[in-house]
Amino acid sequence: QVQLVESGGGLVQAGGSLRLSCAASGRTFSSYAMGWFRQAPGKEREFVVRISRSGVTTYYADSVKGRFTISRDNAKNTVYLQMNSLNPEDTAVYYCAASPLRYGSSREADFGSWGQGTQVTVSS
Repeated sequence: QVQLVESGGGLVQAGGSLRLSCAASGRTFSSYAMGWFRQAPGKEREFVVRISRSGVTTYYADSVKGRFTISRDNAKNTVYLQMNSLNPEDTAVYYCAASPLRYGSSREADFGSWGQGTQVTVSS
């Protein structure tokens, strides 16, 4: 398994931007597809976006499409989530996760390693 540590969360006003990072330990980072999930207060954790092992293929939830961008740097063992045009509905704890599947998945069960999460709060 891979160890994951998220960073970059914080408080931002509506319309603003944040960039989350997720650093992975180990030398097999490129063997994992990566995903971001989020959990808002009182709600279940939900899929946000995923990226394939190579970084070529991405898939976004409709709620973030056009506003969020996922990328990865396999040389730095890091995956990023650029979040633009944030709104209060984006407030949540954001988790990165690693999947052994080539393209990842939208299902939590397909991700075997999870970070501790980073809080994103968007004020109106």
